[in-house]
Amino acid sequence: MRQAASDRDLAHLLEQAPISIAVLKHGQAIRGFYELNLSNPQDINLSYFGLFPEAIGHGVGRAFLDQAVRHAWSLGPLCVRVNTCTADHPRALPLYRQMGFEPVSTMEEVWDVPDRLGLVIPEKFLV
Repeated sequence: MRQAASDRDLAHLLEQAPISIAVLKHGQAIRGFYELNLSNPQDINLSYFGLFPEAIGHGVGRAFLDQAVRHAWSLGPLCVRVNTCTADHPRALPLYRQMGFEPVSTMEEVWDVPDRLGLVIPEKFLV
């Protein structure tokens, strides 16, 4: 949902929010990113993690997630969490489980996806 934020909101986030962002690059092209929410140093949340479509299926997701998790634990928290949803890639939840994460709760959310993003919304999410 970072794509839905305005440039002004993103700039404010990058300047003020307690976050750490890393990108995955192949040459000069960005192929993925992750964001750690550091607002509670004892309970770090991997709030965003993903690969761009052109990077999926090339065997880099597991290594990149491993880097994200190692980065989070290197900051000394008591807990590292990750959130996923049904809009994520079908292999996301199995990969998180393989990396040691366990589901602890579920919730239902409704997102307002701006038309300006040009995203194709899968039929299963249209209400």
